[in-house]
Amino acid sequence: SHPPLCPPGIKCGGVLSAPSGNFSSPNFPGPYPYETECTWLIVVAEGSSILLSFSHFELEYHAACAYDYLQVYNGAARDQGNLLGTFCGHSPPPPFSSAWHVMAIVFRSDRHVAKRGFAAAYQKGSGEGWQWRSIHPSVLPHHPHHLCLPADACGGQLTGLSGEITSPRYPESYPNEAECRWSIGGAGGPLTLVFTDFQVEGGQGCTFDYVALFDGPTTAAPRLGRYCGSARPPRTVSSAPHLLILFKSDFNIGGRGFKAHFYSAGECQEVFTTIKGNLSSPRYPNFYPNNLKCQWSIRLPLRYRVKVFFLDMELEGRSSLTGGCDYDHLAAFDGGAENGSLLGRWCGRETLAPITSRSNQLLLVLHTDRNTAKRGFSIAYVGVVPMNVSCTRTEFHIQIPVQSLAQLERNRIYLGTPSCAAQVVGGNFKIHTRFDTCSTESQKRNNTSVVVSTLYIDFSVGNQEDIHQYEVQCEPKRKEASVTLIAGPDPSRLSQAENLVDAQQQDRGAMDAREIKSQDTSDIIFISICILAGLLMVIAVVGLVLL
Repeated sequence: SHPPLCPPGIKCGGVLSAPSGNFSSPNFPGPYPYETECTWLIVVAEGSSILLSFSHFELEYHAACAYDYLQVYNGAARDQGNLLGTFCGHSPPPPFSSAWHVMAIVFRSDRHVAKRGFAAAYQKGSGEGWQWRSIHPSVLPHHPHHLCLPADACGGQLTGLSGEITSPRYPESYPNEAECRWSIGGAGGPLTLVFTDFQVEGGQGCTFDYVALFDGPTTAAPRLGRYCGSARPPRTVSSAPHLLILFKSDFNIGGRGFKAHFYSAGECQEVFTTIKGNLSSPRYPNFYPNNLKCQWSIRLPLRYRVKVFFLDMELEGRSSLTGGCDYDHLAAFDGGAENGSLLGRWCGRETLAPITSRSNQLLLVLHTDRNTAKRGFSIAYVGVVPMNVSCTRTEFHIQIPVQSLAQLERNRIYLGTPSCAAQVVGGNFKIHTRFDTCSTESQKRNNTSVVVSTLYIDFSVGNQEDIHQYEVQCEPKRKEASVTLIAGPDPSRLSQAENLVDAQQQDRGAMDAREIKSQDTSDIIFISICILAGLLMVIAVVGLVLL
């Protein structure tokens, strides 16, 4: 028998606001209609989670679920950052535990091939009367209302790049004799788990109440730790794309419990030590996930600084109430930690000028909240080589510590042309050259005569060309020099040249890129000669008059 064509205004979907309930595809257990789209929005009490499971599941199969499919969202539908998964075929979705009190389920069928569809049940994840265990749907009874067993709701199977879990009743005291298992997996890479709050009954050996972490989907996997008391467990990173969290409480004495968030470590937690690199938000240029806290740490050799170029950025916009970046935002800190100096905090869709750290380390932190995801960002960075650039009326003087470019031969550092390569003098690469050599040219800038050349530092390896270019400039009249990084990660994309080193100064022999107004002894000699010549002329004139 063929399923009915979708009649105009077919009724399916809706808002489910009871503490628990059941729903199914249209006509279930008969074949669902063609060309149907239904959205169920489950809304329970704020502060609660939602536990969702499927007792029957049979949709048309396609490798990419492009025909008939069911989508589960951790929050409002159609927000790609909330998408927990897309499902089709005969393999049912796993049980889900939402990160907050709203969950959306979208069912869609096309104009060909109909199956029996699905049946599902949901349950509010806090309050009296429920215990949830991570059971595969294939072993669940065929009547969805039989899914719930006495006790407090907790546990479940979580998928996706990120999410949040809490102990039952959190932040109120958790119940006695609870046992909860959260199986996290499916993100495709190692998982990072971070506890933001933790208060569980203590005791030697954590034998009363405890949280145990396992490096795999079951308790048979290696144990990563067992924790109790009020000290937050350390950040934990799994070696596999699965992590099991087990929480147990005994018959008396409780605590506030815990709150933790997890994310896929590969896209969200990285350390960069190369002289240049690129990074982007998870899933870029697709929508990033919600409930994220990602950190990218850039750590370069001593005396280097980090220059960051924003190639693309679109995050959730500013708060209409405060005008601030209160929702999703990207922040940059000078140094390797969030207690460092804040270099900037951004959100929305902006074209940003490059920023430069004051030290050799820079930390980027992305926070996303529980809804409204956007495309995210793409960033390139390059290490600014420490150097001291000064000039006289006729020459450039450039010094770079050898230890900053220890892997490079001196001929990899040159001004204008390879024939003007650096010499090694003491512990420095040095270039001392006259303005009339080394492709130096005179220009007018802001009605001021300046002399300009390009310093090349060649980091190329094999066939991989990687030449960083710095514009060096001198104003001969004032003998003021500056240096600007003009090409690093990708010259075609980095059109904005920011003056990285307005000047230089030496601090106990160390080269720091700050503005200098170098006083050259040649100035003093030149002025002295002029004065002496003037005096001699005056004496000669007086002598002639007297004669």
